[in-house]
Order: sequence, then structure tokens, then C-alpha cells
Amino acid sequence: MNKFLVKNPIITEKAHDLSALGKYVFLVDQKANSTEVKKVIEGVYKVNIVKLNVINTKPKPRRLGRNIGMRPGYKKIIVTLKEGQKLDVLPH
Repeated sequence: MNKFLVKNPIITEKAHDLSALGKYVFLVDQKANSTEVKKVIEGVYKVNIVKLNVINTKPKPRRLGRNIGMRPGYKKIIVTLKEGQKLDVLPH
């Protein structure tokens, strides 16, 4: 069980709205799969996960003047918890 698969929770307005529904968003390692991430989150936070959605964004080209670069891609996971459970990862 590698704790470094889950990097950090994502705290945005959309993620905050999802937390009211029992869903939490995490940034994870590109090589992590859903079963590994599920084991890590259940082990660290002591919760039961009902559903896991994976969103994998690809790197995109970006320009700043004449310079062309790439915005890095990332993988995030939306975790739905069992009814009545919650995580204390978002500031109130």
C-alpha cells in the first residue's frame, strides 16, 4: 500500500459543492489504478468507498509569446463515500 499514490485533495468551488453530496476529489499519480487508490484512501481516512470515478486529462500545448510549451496532464479521482460518512479535507 503506497501512500504516495494519492497526492492531495483538490479544493475548488466545484469540489466543495460535490462534498455536500458525499463526493471528494483527489489528485493522484498518473500510474495509479482505481483499486490501488481505493485501498489507500480507505486505509488512510478509515472510510468506505461506494464508487470511484477516474478523470485523466491529457497534456495541452500552451504559448507565452514566442515560447511554446506544454501544460502537464494529470489524473484525478472522484470518490463517493458510504451514506453518512464524510472526510475532513475541505476547509469550512
